[in-house]
Amino acid sequence: MSQVNISFIISLTIILIGYISKKTGILKESDGEAISRIVFNITLPATIITVFSNVKVDPALFSMPVASFLYSLAMTFFALYVFRNKPVKEKGMLTILVPAYNIGLFAYPLVSSIWGDEGLRYFGMFDIGNSFIIFGSNYIIASKYSGEVSSVDYKSILKKVATSISLLAYTGTLIFKITGLNFPDFLLNIAGTLSKGNTPLSLLLLGLYLSFNFNAGHLANMLKVLAMRYVPGLLTGILIYLFLPANMLYRTTLMVGMILPISLATIPYSVQFKYDSKFVGTLNNITIVASFILMWIMVSIIT
Repeated sequence: MSQVNISFIISLTIILIGYISKKTGILKESDGEAISRIVFNITLPATIITVFSNVKVDPALFSMPVASFLYSLAMTFFALYVFRNKPVKEKGMLTILVPAYNIGLFAYPLVSSIWGDEGLRYFGMFDIGNSFIIFGSNYIIASKYSGEVSSVDYKSILKKVATSISLLAYTGTLIFKITGLNFPDFLLNIAGTLSKGNTPLSLLLLGLYLSFNFNAGHLANMLKVLAMRYVPGLLTGILIYLFLPANMLYRTTLMVGMILPISLATIPYSVQFKYDSKFVGTLNNITIVASFILMWIMVSIIT
């Protein structure tokens, strides 16, 4: 059995352990909130610092956030056009589900087991552009079309960007590298130790959050969002992989990145702006399963 298949089977097993633990009462879905705080505020930033402290300043690598941002921004405008005739609140909810990807929780554990730190560097750079979509345009759209606020609170948007620990870890570590500074070895040792918990905790958390409360009345909107995420993502990603004059990992990152699951940030946004959080959560879970299968197939083929 290939190393790729072994990596995916191990990851799937850990996800199932989280799901079975919830079903049997060993863990509760409410425990996921504490675990997610540990992941997003401790183990993921520690992983970012560990990986990017050794990154080489490569102009090609630094173009990745731009590519990620521009593609997601194009998908945002595409979604606004497709859903232009929907009721205002429904339009806002559906639009934020089309761009932005779950990278830190979903992609990082899989990428780490397949391509190691080198793969994490590329996906981390992809995530920088993705973060500006999540905390920028997605938040603006969620707020604007919710009907719950009179105007967009741009101070809140700037605060979300400025206080995102993961984004601060990305930018801070990269600034250190560009300026020739280095983190103390003691700090890197601590970050390296904490980062080892990121993969198992992230995968367990995915299992805890898996839930499929399906409402038949939502089927049409679900299928439309899924088609808008995966059809352009697959076509664009495959064309990039086949024809872009770049190294394989760069092309693979863009190809895989465009079919990753919906960003988890859409769930708290749906709660904050009183969208249908059940619909958002169910569709989020469907994309986790779909993206896992697609990523397994794509990576198996190219490797």
